[in-house]
Amino acid sequence: MKKWNLFLVILLSLSLILAACGSGNGEGETQKDCEPDEDAIKAGIVTDEGGVDDKSFNQSAWEGLQAYGDEYCLEKGEHFDYAQSNQDSEYESNITRLTQQEYELIFGIGYKLLDAIETVAAQNPDSQYALVDDVAEGDNVASVTFKEHQGSFLVGVAAAMKSETGKVGFVGGMDSPLINKFEVGFVAGVKSVDPDIEVDVRYAESFSDAGKGRQIANSMYNSGADVIYHAAGGAGNGVFNEAKDIKSNNPDEDVWVIGVDRDQYEEGQVDDYNVTLTSMVKRVDVAVQDVIERTKNGEFPGGEVIEYGLSDDGIAVADTNEEAFTDDIASAVEDWKEKIQNDEVSVPSDHNELEDYLNNL
Repeated sequence: MKKWNLFLVILLSLSLILAACGSGNGEGETQKDCEPDEDAIKAGIVTDEGGVDDKSFNQSAWEGLQAYGDEYCLEKGEHFDYAQSNQDSEYESNITRLTQQEYELIFGIGYKLLDAIETVAAQNPDSQYALVDDVAEGDNVASVTFKEHQGSFLVGVAAAMKSETGKVGFVGGMDSPLINKFEVGFVAGVKSVDPDIEVDVRYAESFSDAGKGRQIANSMYNSGADVIYHAAGGAGNGVFNEAKDIKSNNPDEDVWVIGVDRDQYEEGQVDDYNVTLTSMVKRVDVAVQDVIERTKNGEFPGGEVIEYGLSDDGIAVADTNEEAFTDDIASAVEDWKEKIQNDEVSVPSDHNELEDYLNNL
């Protein structure tokens, strides 16, 4: 018995040691056996209304900031953090608060923070800011943009090849120039495969209302769409919920969702099925890390516009669902990707360009 008691004491001690040396606490705080990098900068993000756990755009940005913290053994709350905005009126106050807390680089996540970033940046010329998804004025603001229309075109190709009903859907968040890039790229991709496929386009007018996203998805699926691409942030979670309910109630019914920003494969799991066909991956996490690294090295791109696309892996198409994203679809997507990168195809980015593109098919 004494030997067993000794063994249990040793086992418990080892468990406590391993727990103390573990990494992460679910909030991005690291517990590593290393010291914080002395050259690391203090960086923070301010989310839009979708929240840091929207499983999409904001979450990708936060994951990029967490990865920065992990790389340099930094602590959440001391070296990096986020401020969550629940409504538009909180944008400016959140950016101001992080500025007053002496964060050296503050990101506004989403075009809706444009005015707030420009206002606070003008008031604090010695601080550094970055705006994701729009172009801001100011020598102390870096503007981070993406070629979302390119990736949307490719998932449009996938949707057209997967559809059996000849009808697909697009659910946008806010009807804006940015989300229009997702829409027109998707429509162009679908029509490039089959001009006769119908694309049902609707906007939730929200990036957080999952109920509205679900309502739109319900209407689309009931009207014959079998693939829906969402670019709606948290509202897009409702699209997944509707598709999963349909699949759960009738496993033989094929309904699909195309995710956005992150690989949303996990959001599509229901029982033994997964309704996520693919995702248009927008590497906000990579962009956040890149801008932080530049700033840390004394090369903050103030006053510049940085654009990430297919060529620099800022945009990608997920192939996680190997059963649904077949070899034929993957091959076609790769072919169209090469055409885009070789400038054989110019993907439209607004409605006027889309009209010209479709007229030339």
